[in-house]
Amino acid sequence: MSDERETGSRLDPKFDADGLITAVASHVDTGEVLMLAHMNREALDATIKTDRAHFWSRNRRKLWRKGEESGNELHVVDMRIDCDQDAVWLLVRPMGPACHTGARSCFYRRVTAKGLERIDGQS
Repeated sequence: MSDERETGSRLDPKFDADGLITAVASHVDTGEVLMLAHMNREALDATIKTDRAHFWSRNRRKLWRKGEESGNELHVVDMRIDCDQDAVWLLVRPMGPACHTGARSCFYRRVTAKGLERIDGQS
């Protein structure tokens, strides 16, 4: 049975006990998953207002705009929320590498039976 949160037109994010929702960013042109992070209400609102990805750093316990130090911003082209409004999908145009390591995507290693394997083409 559906409710207003699942089928309605009102944004009503379901934040977890820490006040966060999961945010996945993918490249708008290629579909490649670039990164996964978390948003609190302030980060979500800032992202909607500016069309620039903002997140909540669980380690530093502060709001941050992707690229505020590196210049590698994520320009939000489209933003979607899942059916129960506890995860956000950002379709973005990256202005440089998405990963703090300098890799195009944070998902630059494949998990194998022998361990991790770097995926070619990531720098």
